[in-house]
Amino acid sequence: MFRQTRRSYSQPLCLLILSVLSVSALAQTPAPDAAAPLSTAASTAGTAPQTGLRSPFSPTAKLSAGDLIELTVFGVPDLSTKARIGSGGDVYLPLVDYVHIADLTVDEAQDLVQKRLEDGGFVRNPHVSIFVNESASQAVNMMGEVAHPGAYPVIGDRHLFDLISAAGGLTEKAGRNVTIIHRQNPDQKMELHLPSNLAEDTDNNVAINAGDTIVVSRAGIVYVVGDVARPSGFMIEDNSLTVLKALALAGGGTRTASLNGSKILRQTPDGVKEIPVPLQKVLRAKSPDVAMLKGDVLFVPGSAGKALAYRSAEAAFSMTSALAVIAIR
Repeated sequence: MFRQTRRSYSQPLCLLILSVLSVSALAQTPAPDAAAPLSTAASTAGTAPQTGLRSPFSPTAKLSAGDLIELTVFGVPDLSTKARIGSGGDVYLPLVDYVHIADLTVDEAQDLVQKRLEDGGFVRNPHVSIFVNESASQAVNMMGEVAHPGAYPVIGDRHLFDLISAAGGLTEKAGRNVTIIHRQNPDQKMELHLPSNLAEDTDNNVAINAGDTIVVSRAGIVYVVGDVARPSGFMIEDNSLTVLKALALAGGGTRTASLNGSKILRQTPDGVKEIPVPLQKVLRAKSPDVAMLKGDVLFVPGSAGKALAYRSAEAAFSMTSALAVIAIR
């Protein structure tokens, strides 16, 4: 009785063990190798995007030197790249090498790259998309003393102050002179003077066209040296700085300064020119103030006689003080 019961339990147990081993063996059997993806765009051609529709660049506009493009080869990410069209109109692309795409529309450039990829045997049935990130022909170049120089797109009506603001505003070293070079007539430059407050004075807020270049000048610097309180260089604000203003910025002359012996040292094509400035008379309004130009140096000499007199006075004062102390003792 006991043996029959044991035999009846052992048979299902054996079947259970066999079934577990079978499942384990199936789990360890390697799956068939998946088909390797094709290194062509043909395998995904059914869902390829339409080319020539991604870019906000005008369909009829021509690519030009300086444009920054983003090229995508659908299904082949290794060939996708971002590049700027060189001055000769060529752009370097992986495998394809240099391709001349200047003076072509976006669609024409896409067709050309697709043909080069297919003819070279690199990609079968390629689908190429070009996106224009920066257009040199539809942007304004901001240069000089702005916080963020670079190319800025022109969408609709744009004016000078708008673009200065878009470039982060003026730097601390910015001058008040702005040069505008028009793309259509680069030989005729427009020179403008920026007001101290752009929001209030809009007389020179001129219209800017695509392809124009704006150059914000650096402020001129004049130097005050010699017998002054704070010899240094000072920026010319609003394109004007006189001798009296420069002297005031330098803290005025020292007590040994010979103001009437002052002079401006100015660099000219013929060398350094000395311009006498009778500062004492200018201070007393007996002589006109003198305008300074950027790069000028105002030199205020010291008076040997005054220096000797002050040194003698200081020595006498020191001796008198010493005698007074001895007398008290």
